[in-house]
Amino acid sequence: MKQVTIKDIAELAGVAKSTVSRYLNGGSVGKATREKLDRVIRETNYEPNQFAQSLKSKQTKMIGVIVPRLDSYAASRTMMGIDERLTERGYQMLVVNTAQQTEREIEQLYNLAKQKVAGIIWLGTTVTDRHLEAIEVIQIPVLLIGQQHDNVHSLVYPDYEAAYALGREFTKWGHRDVVYVGVSEADIAVGQDRRDGFLKALHEADARVTVVQTTFKIEDAIPIGERLAKEIGSTSLIICATDNIALGVLKGLANQGISVPNDISVSGFGGYDFTEVLHPSITTIHLPYRRTGAKSADMMLQLLQGNDVPMKTFTIFELKVRESVDKLN
Repeated sequence: MKQVTIKDIAELAGVAKSTVSRYLNGGSVGKATREKLDRVIRETNYEPNQFAQSLKSKQTKMIGVIVPRLDSYAASRTMMGIDERLTERGYQMLVVNTAQQTEREIEQLYNLAKQKVAGIIWLGTTVTDRHLEAIEVIQIPVLLIGQQHDNVHSLVYPDYEAAYALGREFTKWGHRDVVYVGVSEADIAVGQDRRDGFLKALHEADARVTVVQTTFKIEDAIPIGERLAKEIGSTSLIICATDNIALGVLKGLANQGISVPNDISVSGFGGYDFTEVLHPSITTIHLPYRRTGAKSADMMLQLLQGNDVPMKTFTIFELKVRESVDKLN
């Protein structure tokens, strides 16, 4: 017989999963809701698992934050926004690093719950069945930033739409022979959505596109820039999935005596502050990491108060047209 979960209880009672979790953990819910949940739980013979039962004691005013890398500009700016907003509201942030390892992400979901955090903000790279199982087991609010899943509250960057918009600009400027330097498809937002947005815009303009894969590290993009410098041919533009990759490609091109944008154009994605003061300054998409962090803290506190929060919320983006991409027409 299929084991009843809090998702089942929520659907039968017509309430949010966060409401069921709050009820099971001794939190405040309205009288009518409590009676409805009492009835559904009694009728389904629902029994919380032992791990969830151990979390029934009062939660702390601590929010766990799971980050894939501590040396990431995006992660650091996001954490600044989270910390500032939580501090204003009397909460504290407990940060754990996973070094981009899926196993450590799953472990930290359980570990943070054991430390009685009130909720978890997760800067994710991928969502697996085991992540979802952990979130189901710990029965505390989890908010995902940067990726999305139908079963997890998600605050999402419009990666596909932003990449498509920037790609359209490049084709309007006359770029028809392009190299795209991206990352693994394991990262849905950066590895798939950004790539697909650019490719759609470029293919609509009948542009020729070569796809190259690297990592998020600047040092790994340098040799790619050096290699591309020797193979420029008719290529007019190198599009990079992140600003870090763009920095590495710029360094590699410079090592081979290639001038940007005189010999070839280079673009980034992310809008890191320092890309504006470089020479050439980098044409990119600006994503509001700090404001997104603050927004995620607001959403988490709303979840903790039992308020309705959309399962998926999108942030904004802004095109930053600068010096590194030449207009050919």
